[in-house]
Amino acid sequence: MITAPATHRRSRGRPREFDIDAALDAAIPVFQARGYEGASLAQLCAAMKLTPGSVYKAFPDKRAVFLAAFDRYAGLSHAELRARLDDRLNGLERVRTVLTAYAEKAQAPEGRAGCLVTRSALDLAVCDAEMAEKIAAAMGRLEAMLRDEIRLGQTDGSIPAELDPDAAALTLLCVVQGFRVVGKTGRSRPDMMACVVQAMKTLA
Repeated sequence: MITAPATHRRSRGRPREFDIDAALDAAIPVFQARGYEGASLAQLCAAMKLTPGSVYKAFPDKRAVFLAAFDRYAGLSHAELRARLDDRLNGLERVRTVLTAYAEKAQAPEGRAGCLVTRSALDLAVCDAEMAEKIAAAMGRLEAMLRDEIRLGQTDGSIPAELDPDAAALTLLCVVQGFRVVGKTGRSRPDMMACVVQAMKTLA
């Protein structure tokens, strides 16, 4: 599994008695399942195997736990996606790799868990300005990745040169976010892979 830099730096005072990134990894599924509002501190503490006092030594409140968990989830997800891209592939195949990665994550049971970025967009993007910025940044990174791969394909000849890379990247961003929403209903791998085939036709 790809690891990311520690989400928080330790203070110079008394060292924490737990691995903060491991604790955030345990909190992420709670937020995925219940959302920010639905996740209680008791549920988070149980998942993290920590007492409320230990949690509050690292975070001032539940919102701070959520923000840190979101940042870690978004960072790890993007790094894992980057690691799947093979430089030997042409642009078209690299786009297919991205779509396939999302399709695989959208199938049951992982699909039922859902995407924290997508869930947060549905729950918080309108009412929470700070989260709206984080969500936009996470989706913007993915859109930029798709746009770069489309342009690479136009350079290497695997994607038509007349295609608008900006519009195509936004279209595919909408597609993969839709994967994560539909995946909550427990769709099968063949279902999701069939969607990849259809989505790739937009680049023909």
